[in-house]
Amino acid sequence: MFAPAYYQDRLSSLPQIAVGESDYRIIKSTREFKERLLELIRSATTRIYMAALYLEADGAGEEILRALFEAQQANPALDIQIFVDFHRAQRGRIGEETTATNRDFYQRLTDEYEHPIKIFGVPVKGREIFGVLHLKGFVFDNTVLYSGASINDVYLHHEERYRYDRYHEMHSRVLSDSFAEYMTSYFRKHPAVQPLNSGPVTSRKALKHVIRNFGRTLRRSTYSFAPDHDGTQIGLTPVCGMGARGNRLNKMICNLLRSAEKEVFICTPYFNPPRTISRQLNQLLKRHVKVTIVVGDKTANDFYIPPEEEFSKIGGLPYLYEYNLRSFARRHQKDIEDGRLNLMLWKSGDNSYHLKGIYADGNRALVTGSNLNPRAWGLDLENGVLVQDMQQKLQTEFVQEQELILSGASRINNYRELDKMGDYPDEVQRLLGKIKRFKAHVLIKKII
Repeated sequence: MFAPAYYQDRLSSLPQIAVGESDYRIIKSTREFKERLLELIRSATTRIYMAALYLEADGAGEEILRALFEAQQANPALDIQIFVDFHRAQRGRIGEETTATNRDFYQRLTDEYEHPIKIFGVPVKGREIFGVLHLKGFVFDNTVLYSGASINDVYLHHEERYRYDRYHEMHSRVLSDSFAEYMTSYFRKHPAVQPLNSGPVTSRKALKHVIRNFGRTLRRSTYSFAPDHDGTQIGLTPVCGMGARGNRLNKMICNLLRSAEKEVFICTPYFNPPRTISRQLNQLLKRHVKVTIVVGDKTANDFYIPPEEEFSKIGGLPYLYEYNLRSFARRHQKDIEDGRLNLMLWKSGDNSYHLKGIYADGNRALVTGSNLNPRAWGLDLENGVLVQDMQQKLQTEFVQEQELILSGASRINNYRELDKMGDYPDEVQRLLGKIKRFKAHVLIKKII
């Protein structure tokens, strides 16, 4: 293990795209994110490229998709390409029965307009359980709007409930070109990637060997750009990764944590850190680096099912994450008491929490869609943007974002404040007991 200065140098030596302070903006609310998304769609003149896990067949999804179609009708030369996960687009939501899929929704709207847009399904793996398209980033001309959010009612605060995420807007032709070129080179041109709104879609089974080849290509994929950073401006480095070996994003995350000397601020919706991150957290605490981790309360989890509703197995996940958090807090109770470790639990009504990312020492930050869990670490295709702000020109923006995040969170002062197994509903206790009895928790932790 080297000193933090070594990893700081490694990060500083990465190729970077220079942007000015006025070219970087943090959007503060879910509803404002939706409004800005619609504004950028309506004002785009040359290109719109969007990558997300899914674009849902609901109210918000239809509003966004119709805005895209209307932009295409107003300007037929506008290059619009949407990329979503191949498998997710062809099924309904987990735990819900449906006869129509997102793909059916795309086709229905396409039939209503003269000038179609292009919507593609990206099959990262042969089966969804083994990996999905978790790449993020929307390109509008020369602006990148980056968030961990997908497109649906709750992510866009379309009705009363919202799912809280981070929303960063970066104006840079170089960054926008790099994101668009990646989607064109690796997705659009590969035979594994299927159009979802223009006729029959080739089945997963028929694409088996093509998808396998595609996965090998994605594991080697990188963002291409000409660095133009001279050390006086804010530097951006886009990075992607898939798989446990040679994953550039994972390596960057580790180096960012190792580089910290004073403090790190981490957001993750699902507390299930890979062993590598767990080791880094232990090392940070041993080095007396202040560590703040903001996670969602189990009731703020996407999969939480209130006790009065019918239980399904997927509803056990929030309890499993809380079980992990309680175990972590118990091991580090002394660090909590000494103020070195701040475990913050986010909860706001019946809204949910989906934030992810890392701040280190006030001058470096990672904006990412990675959940910092084993699934992100080894299965899904993930990306992120490392922000290096050595003159701290964005300090006010970043501090305000952290304060806003913490405004909905409360500190855990003792691990006993978290529910233990015996406090859970009977269905949850039986499910988790069965999982532990058959030692299935080892496998489950790798895919959630």
